[in-house]
Amino acid sequence: MAENLNINDLKVMESKRKVKYGYMWALFCAVFWGIWYLPGTAVWVLNPFDEMSTVIAADYGDSVALVIVAVLITALNALTVVLALLVWNAILGKHKVKELKRTIFEFKHCSKWFFLGSICGLIAVFGSYLAMGFIGAAFSAVAGLLYPVVGSTVARLWYGEKISKRALAGILIIVCGGIAIYAGGLVSELATGSVQWFGYLGGLMAAVGWGLEGAVAGKGLDLAEPDSAITIRFIGESMIWWIIIIPILALFGFPMFHYALLAMNPMVLLVLIFAGITFGFCYVTWYKSFPLIGVGRGQGIGNLYGLMAVIFVFLFFGSSPGWAIIIGGILCVTGSLLMFTESTDNVESLRGD
Repeated sequence: MAENLNINDLKVMESKRKVKYGYMWALFCAVFWGIWYLPGTAVWVLNPFDEMSTVIAADYGDSVALVIVAVLITALNALTVVLALLVWNAILGKHKVKELKRTIFEFKHCSKWFFLGSICGLIAVFGSYLAMGFIGAAFSAVAGLLYPVVGSTVARLWYGEKISKRALAGILIIVCGGIAIYAGGLVSELATGSVQWFGYLGGLMAAVGWGLEGAVAGKGLDLAEPDSAITIRFIGESMIWWIIIIPILALFGFPMFHYALLAMNPMVLLVLIFAGITFGFCYVTWYKSFPLIGVGRGQGIGNLYGLMAVIFVFLFFGSSPGWAIIIGGILCVTGSLLMFTESTDNVESLRGD
């Protein structure tokens, strides 16, 4: 009996330790994610992207120009993240490099989930850049706060990840915040007759894409190590951009490779590398949190990135969001805090029996 009690005590201690580190990783994710919106915003006004937008707009209009520029920026962002993650794995040691190779070749049981996650993540990152280009960084950051709703729901329906009543209440509050974010902006723009539909679509793409990616990653991380998993995910995204999408757009007459080469100047490279490092480590910490506290809670706590992003963008660029975005953001953060402050006793078992 005493032995059983000791084993149970050890299980409780181990569970609390996992939850503690899971929360820590998710909070680091929020900070890195918030910082990423600084280079993500700055890159839009740098040449050659500014010049590229002007040239394409002359033939196809402003909306098409912004979409095509967003494609190139997102593709370059994926490349710099891959470079940052490869360096990260090399620094961690030879065993990490071997683990990366092993995970890549275990396609049937393992890496297929991260290649699927690369498609979901591609949609999310591209949508986020669209929202930045059409509406602004503050909206882009706050609109994506809906993603834990998607991630928690899919994880629950797909592989039975448990959602407590407290976590469900947090999800409902986040949904209310999302309604406030979108409704406020749409009402004012409908009144003026100039609705930035691509921007709002981008915000929805970010929320749905990151939510689905979290659920897919949660499945794959049962079998893989997070550092290897996230590297494979971004290798997959880079391949989709540079082997499929960019060449197709070039065939349609868009100067993708021309401006990609022009982007290889020191200032643009510095901004892109900064974006790659912050986004890469944001993803590393995000993936590390999922096996420890679950997809729903990892995404809920990581959702604090919206608050971080709004603060950083205001401090560095002086741009303040509208009241609808502020109110919606407060609701989303409140919902995330409900999930974050849940008792660790409820987190011990994450999957359905």
